[in-house]
Amino acid sequence: MNTTNPGFSHKVAEQAVHWLIELQGGTLDHRQQLAMERWLQASEEHRQAWAHIQRVNQRLGGLSSPLAHATLQAPASASRRRALKMLVLLGAGSAAGLSLHASNSLPQLLADYRSPIGQRRQMRLDDGSQLHLNTASAADVRFDAGQRRVHLLEGELLLDVANERRPLRVQTDDGLLELSAGRFNVRQWPQRSAVAVFQGRASLAGAVLESGRQASFDASGWSASRTLDANSGAWVDGMLVAAHMPLGEFLDELGRYRRGQLNCDQAVAGLLVSGSYPLADSERILDLLEVALPVRVKRFTRYWVTVGARV
Repeated sequence: MNTTNPGFSHKVAEQAVHWLIELQGGTLDHRQQLAMERWLQASEEHRQAWAHIQRVNQRLGGLSSPLAHATLQAPASASRRRALKMLVLLGAGSAAGLSLHASNSLPQLLADYRSPIGQRRQMRLDDGSQLHLNTASAADVRFDAGQRRVHLLEGELLLDVANERRPLRVQTDDGLLELSAGRFNVRQWPQRSAVAVFQGRASLAGAVLESGRQASFDASGWSASRTLDANSGAWVDGMLVAAHMPLGEFLDELGRYRRGQLNCDQAVAGLLVSGSYPLADSERILDLLEVALPVRVKRFTRYWVTVGARV
């Protein structure tokens, strides 16, 4: 089985899938062609993902599996898109069959709990704790006689931890947190993790983070802690809350809840955004930005949107 790193992220792989679907849906108009060309030229990672998806699409023609056949022959439907996405994100190892080429995707796909892009989930665990998963998140849960363990594989979770004798630990790529009874938000970033403590205490290698504080951490330990910010945990209530947040950072957050690419021109990235925005309608949020700020939202396709200066 080929488990080599494919050279592009899960998010970029999804963007490549969207462009393939657009192409298979019919001829792109001039605007869409320009948008696709910009995407390809934006980074080497994009070009690697596009080359990979083309190889996979060609190899599917030589496969006899029902999934591959259905993917190639079915109309452009939601089920076809899901099947195509599964095949492309996993990748093709050879002309004879599929491999798990994007190795980082497999644990998330097989996780105990998952939430797709733009959706949130809530689960009650065996001990009475409440687990919330944010957009594009995945977690494994393992309880035994000695401990309770939650492994955050991707994305973000919020835990209302029930009070009982067994410790509850949350594992991320950057360390193992031990949580008391209380309420906690844990997020996995590419190079670090972060925890916000609404109630209770979080400890990492013996160092404690108290209620009302948040901090990032990596293998070396905590960063400097700070007071909880306005957006901490707001996603559980379906809100994106900004308090003088730079527009570039705001759009990065909003982009987590949308499929495709949401870009911010550097000329306007420093504009400050404040307010509470319902995550259920990201298009409406973009419209509101045009009213509140001197910006224009350019929609090349539904998957390629750029926010730039109003001219």
